Amino acid sequence: MDDFEQEAINEDLIEFAIRESVQDAYKLPCSAGAPTFKLTVGHKYYKCFPVCLLVALVCISAGDVDALQELSGCASAFRESDSRGWLPLHAAAVQLLNGVLVAVLESTDLTLEEQTEDGDTALTLAAEAGQVENIKLLLKHGASPHNTNSRNESPLLIAVRQRSYEIVLSLIMGGAFVEQVCLTKWRAIHEAAKEGCAAILMLLLRHGAKITSRDGHGVTPLGIAAEHGNTEVLDILIHHGKTVYVASNGDTVLYDATGSGNLDCVKLLLEHGANPNVASYACQLPIHRAAYEGYILILRTLIPITTKRAIRLSGQSPVHSAADGGQVQCLELLIQKGYDVNALLHNYGDLRKTPLYFAVSNGDVTCSERLLAAGARTDLDPLRCILVAIRAERYDLVELLLSHGAEVNCYFRVISNTVFPTALQYCFRDHVMLRMLLNSGYHSIFDLFTEDIQPKVISFCEFVSVSCLAHVVGKVVRMLLDYVSHVSICFKLRQILQRRPEWDEISDILGKTPRSLQHLCRLVIRSHMSLRTLNDPETMAAGPFPPRLMNYLTYRV
Repeated sequence: MDDFEQEAINEDLIEFAIRESVQDAYKLPCSAGAPTFKLTVGHKYYKCFPVCLLVALVCISAGDVDALQELSGCASAFRESDSRGWLPLHAAAVQLLNGVLVAVLESTDLTLEEQTEDGDTALTLAAEAGQVENIKLLLKHGASPHNTNSRNESPLLIAVRQRSYEIVLSLIMGGAFVEQVCLTKWRAIHEAAKEGCAAILMLLLRHGAKITSRDGHGVTPLGIAAEHGNTEVLDILIHHGKTVYVASNGDTVLYDATGSGNLDCVKLLLEHGANPNVASYACQLPIHRAAYEGYILILRTLIPITTKRAIRLSGQSPVHSAADGGQVQCLELLIQKGYDVNALLHNYGDLRKTPLYFAVSNGDVTCSERLLAAGARTDLDPLRCILVAIRAERYDLVELLLSHGAEVNCYFRVISNTVFPTALQYCFRDHVMLRMLLNSGYHSIFDLFTEDIQPKVISFCEFVSVSCLAHVVGKVVRMLLDYVSHVSICFKLRQILQRRPEWDEISDILGKTPRSLQHLCRLVIRSHMSLRTLNDPETMAAGPFPPRLMNYLTYRV
């Protein structure tokens, strides 16, 4: 039995026990010292409540008006609250039967502004429940339409959120102030713009709502309507006075409309003078938003009217945005329209520059393929794309980049300045990746051994001497020896290797002068073949090599 079934059973038991006490409750004296009711079901203990309160709540829940009228002489029944802070008045405000609330109002001597633990009044609860007649009755009896709940939401704001024209009208007729400021300076007109309620919006405007009202972020109802793609509301706001197309938070209304994905909203704004070449404070144009979100129809609309100058001043191409968002169709459209796949980024926080970097860092093979096929270069970023892919252990992207000429022997010296190409740092523990790089022309570190290391340049010996790499250095050196003929190693590296289990094999290889003829022949044959040929299985299979020799040449055995 799950928790929901157990809870339902507990509630049934509670209700049964309460109903058993109803008849006796009518006979009890209604005083401060009236008996209380408590119940334990399973392992749960329920708070003690006066029996009269429990009877009142049961009668309200059952819609028993006659029983409530009989209970009217017991004043304490309508003064006590339950564990949520709800009085009988609050419970009656959300009931469908209007007569229940009438009976409670006739019996209670409390004000109508009493709040629950969540800060709700009877009026805000009735608004949330959509009880029109109850709201009218509460207003008639003097309930204030201005008091807010703990979330600073007015009854009018709640009614607009419920999309109830009749409740909104009743509240306005009952004195509700349409420009009342709620949480974060949010007003009823903002809520109407968000919900797309054209009729309610017109009602609010007729009773004094201002279209220039700004919320806590400086956004007008026009911006809210655009953000949520509500075309009808947007049209109404545009035709009601002076329009503000830029919010104080820096985003243009057209930019927000683009983010909604609603083409009709975008076209409506463009027809009424919205400028697609105005960037936000974050240097983003609407075309960037469309490309990033993948709204290709909006992108088609914006491409012809967005100037190259505006894009240049923004410091970012929409190709960057499409690659960052992983939007292949938008990327293909931009390439088709002549946008440069090698455009450089000028305002990003890190060192990335190209659209290809975005695609590779996101692990997006498809976008990377499209960019490379369109001529994207792999060497324009300070941190090369090949290094990003190696660090992320993305074999597919590494292979793709290598097939398009990515330089495996590149350096990135911002963090650590090593004498050997940087790629080894990122794959020292990944022997599959290291083998792939060595097969693709990664320089052997043995060619870089020298006693004249420049100051502040880290040698291989220094790099592998750290404790976290000591356990793998033997395997790495053994693999590197497969790609060189006879070499000698420095004393420091020898000391490190002597503590590794691979040392016997490494020592045996280093002691052979020269290396085996078989190994030397492999090096000579590989030196006469291009790396593209060596790494293309189909080309190698079509060559004059027997399978065993081919596997040996490509280090598969």
